[in-house]
Amino acid sequence: MPRRTSRDIRSDSMIDVLHAVLSAGETTRNDIARSTGLSAATVVTIVSELIAEGVLAETKVAAGRVGRPTSVFGMNAARGYVVGIDVAETYIRVIVFDTALNQMAYAESQHDEHVLEPDTIVEAIGAELDGVLEREGIAREDVIGVGISLPGLVHEPTGVAVVVPHWQWHSVELERLRERIGLPLVIENPLRAMVNAELWLGRGRSASSLATINLGTGVGAGIVLEGHVLRGATNSAGEWGHSLLMLDGRLCRCGRRGCVEAYIGVPGIHQTLRELAPGHPLAEVELQSDFITRLAEAADGADPDAAAQETIAKTAYYLGSALADLVAVVNPEVVTLTGWTTWALGDRLLPIARERMRSQAPGRAGAAVDLEVSSVRSNPVATGIAMIALERSMVDAGLLTTRIPVAL
Repeated sequence: MPRRTSRDIRSDSMIDVLHAVLSAGETTRNDIARSTGLSAATVVTIVSELIAEGVLAETKVAAGRVGRPTSVFGMNAARGYVVGIDVAETYIRVIVFDTALNQMAYAESQHDEHVLEPDTIVEAIGAELDGVLEREGIAREDVIGVGISLPGLVHEPTGVAVVVPHWQWHSVELERLRERIGLPLVIENPLRAMVNAELWLGRGRSASSLATINLGTGVGAGIVLEGHVLRGATNSAGEWGHSLLMLDGRLCRCGRRGCVEAYIGVPGIHQTLRELAPGHPLAEVELQSDFITRLAEAADGADPDAAAQETIAKTAYYLGSALADLVAVVNPEVVTLTGWTTWALGDRLLPIARERMRSQAPGRAGAAVDLEVSSVRSNPVATGIAMIALERSMVDAGLLTTRIPVAL
């Protein structure tokens, strides 16, 4: 591990200040010192530098009971724009933020999960970005950074790869993506992106150790330990969806049998329904998003569908069992659920999953864990990757050193 320098330590302090400001929206130097544990002198120095560089801006002056008025400041929204792009197997979402991370524009296109050619996906990402910038009248030179979340992104000895089954992306496709975007670019795994949003905008503000579970086509866990996002040696930590749930169980798309994802990923939920109710009309729904929407409607309708309800209950049972193992290993203070399956089924999943998790986790580990739906609802992956792009822009400006893994 490289030796940490005084500049690295100061960079970490600057990131702490930035995240404190982002979390609060508006704040004071004294409040930052209290929330971060940094000394008042360090906060004064860092805030002054960030104001001088145009990263922070004074928003108002508040009169105090005694002494001089107190300056209140926040992120400088006029510094430019950052873009977060969430690329999944079934959709592409583009969100444009100002540099105070206020959402300015949004675009989404559905992606045919059977279209696998990298050139097609790269062009779709670029076209979606071009379209939203043109529609909103945002000049490309005003965009200081773009973050793209790609599913399955890992580091390998030979470089970077995207290992979504059947996508077959490697470094050459990432180079094409850089050329097509044509702006400062950072890429990251969605697990790290979403937990970054949870860390600074959700429960991470009150918990130093947490896990955020993404439920969708695939499943995974973004993990924070003692306030730091866990990445692992190859940036592939959090592939909890490919841990073992059932010995010699269902075939997972990764090639193993019995993985968590094979039971609580959307294709796995679909299979559970087919096993419980062969010939059920929902078993014939092809598109994953349509299936989950219709499953929720069937379970919650005026005449609830028993097979739909049993499918959701069984999925919650699987989820709680898998979470018990995660809690045993990581021992987080809180586990949050996120992702499009969560938004559709979360209220039904939570009670059963919570009870199962707590009964199966060893000792007191499960009883001490809060399990809840994430409060970060406006696309946590795109928000998290935009925050990483914002940090990256500051690295490029020489304000920070960084451990951000991939910049193109």
